[in-house]
Amino acid sequence: MTTTTDHLPGQAGAAPQAAALQHVARLSLWRGGLLAAVTWLALGTLVLQWPNKEVGFSDWAYTDEFGVAALTVAAVLALLSVGGPWTARVVFLLRPAAQWLIALPLLLGVWEILTAKLGVLPTPFFAPPQALIEVYGEDWPRLGLSTAHSLRLLAHGFASGATVGFVVGVWIGWSRIAGYWVHPVLRFLGPVPASALLPLAFFFAPSSYAAAVFLIALASFFPIAVLTWSGVAAVSKSYYDVARTLGASERFLVLRVAIPAALPQVFVGLFMGLGAAFSVLVTAEMMGVKAGLGWYLQWAQGWAAYSNMYAALFVMAILCSGLITLLFKVRDHALSWQKGTVKW
Repeated sequence: MTTTTDHLPGQAGAAPQAAALQHVARLSLWRGGLLAAVTWLALGTLVLQWPNKEVGFSDWAYTDEFGVAALTVAAVLALLSVGGPWTARVVFLLRPAAQWLIALPLLLGVWEILTAKLGVLPTPFFAPPQALIEVYGEDWPRLGLSTAHSLRLLAHGFASGATVGFVVGVWIGWSRIAGYWVHPVLRFLGPVPASALLPLAFFFAPSSYAAAVFLIALASFFPIAVLTWSGVAAVSKSYYDVARTLGASERFLVLRVAIPAALPQVFVGLFMGLGAAFSVLVTAEMMGVKAGLGWYLQWAQGWAAYSNMYAALFVMAILCSGLITLLFKVRDHALSWQKGTVKW
């Protein structure tokens, strides 16, 4: 008598990963890691051994710390590269990023040479990498508070715009009456830039924060509403016919047929809405709010503190990239049952 054991979906996906991990463990040397270690070593040597060009009566702070950090990264990568089975799991995670680990110190080296070493890019408009380290090390309370305020404002505005846009999109896609009356208005007013409605937001909103939330919500509302409407309207009529044959109600058709089938389009709208919300965030935070990355950028430009401005821009880029990655994870989880019909 033979018995068969069904493989769970997680087990099927874990088998190739385990095989790849064992393959990495058998390798005695990670050549990409060694090459990355050499480039980071060259960067650290360049920073520490090449004297900086004097800026006025002072030198760039945190130059030694920057060089030591580069040498530390080089040492860690070298140990991982020759660690064999002991570092196989970490190498397995870092291997896809090997080319970036090589390119990053090269880019930082060019940046360092053009600013701190040769002064080709003039100050104060351009600053070397260690100037950003100085901002993060000394001005982190103000920058951290601004990041927290921006996250709160972005969450309120994007959540409001996404909720209203999703509801309106489902309504337009499902109801012929809404499609007749609301859809033309949406197509007429939707392309208007949210920042162009700044005076109206100031006039009608009870506070500057409410006006900022309104602008971000408006920027994210249009792509989410349009793509949700498109997804609901594109659902095959045969799905509804089968559900009606089985006795489904109108509520069931909307919640269990139309919306799940339209989710791929909805997530495309969410990605576009998040990008639009970030593009309006800086403008929204220049309307009298007392903290935020937009306010921080305006303050840095007013004082000609361009190092602080670049540091805030890097924080915004990391924040946007992190939120998009999180949204990808949510999409993958929500649409896991559609992997056979959705492009990944």
